Amino acid sequence: MADQPALEALTSAAKKTSGFSHPVWAARADMLQSATGLLLGIFIIMHLHFESSILISKEAFYHVGHFLEGGMFSETGHGFPVLTKLISAFMLIVLLIHAVFALRRFPAQIKQWRALRSQMTIMPHQDTKIWFWQLITGFLLFFLAPVHLFDMITNPEIGPHLSAERVYHQDVWMLYVLLLPAVVLHAMFGLYRLAVKWGVTTKRMAALKLAKIMVVYLMIIGIASLLTYIFIGQSLELPVTPFVPS
Repeated sequence: MADQPALEALTSAAKKTSGFSHPVWAARADMLQSATGLLLGIFIIMHLHFESSILISKEAFYHVGHFLEGGMFSETGHGFPVLTKLISAFMLIVLLIHAVFALRRFPAQIKQWRALRSQMTIMPHQDTKIWFWQLITGFLLFFLAPVHLFDMITNPEIGPHLSAERVYHQDVWMLYVLLLPAVVLHAMFGLYRLAVKWGVTTKRMAALKLAKIMVVYLMIIGIASLLTYIFIGQSLELPVTPFVPS
């Protein structure tokens, strides 16, 4: 019974706590941040692999694009570009939800940034450095990723020539040069942190090594795909005619 007043005090304090500082809402916010981060990470891996089909041939990318647009359900086989628009809008919503909950952990004051930098200098822990770069890349993606997704919502047509026109003739390559490293680093190290945090693996070093390998691999196929679109775009004459397999 001696501990009853202390227990009542803790219960009263918990009831007075509101917003994300409340333990229940903080746990729910943490779950939502993790769930949306997992979805975004998986989407990035799939997206970069779909885009890299251009490395095989124009025909390969053409068929992949029309498959993703539901070409098998279309009488003409060309699919429905509106699916690209809907998927892009859905991923934009997921991104915004993830960003809102991630902002809870973002250092809001210069003193907090200084404390973080001081800790990284005094205690150069690898996971602390990863978390720091998560902050930097997350900040960049908050501005870069919505631009790309909004472009896909307003201009959903994809194809070897149409995508190359967007990259080269519309100078979207300048966006992708910044977006690619930021999204790959954020996604892969984010998946690593999720795997460790939720107990998916206890082999932290092995998981980190896999994350680093995935970063290098995805950067290679991403850069190679971007260069391929630039080379294709250079060979196209305006107005661009959509690619059709012979």
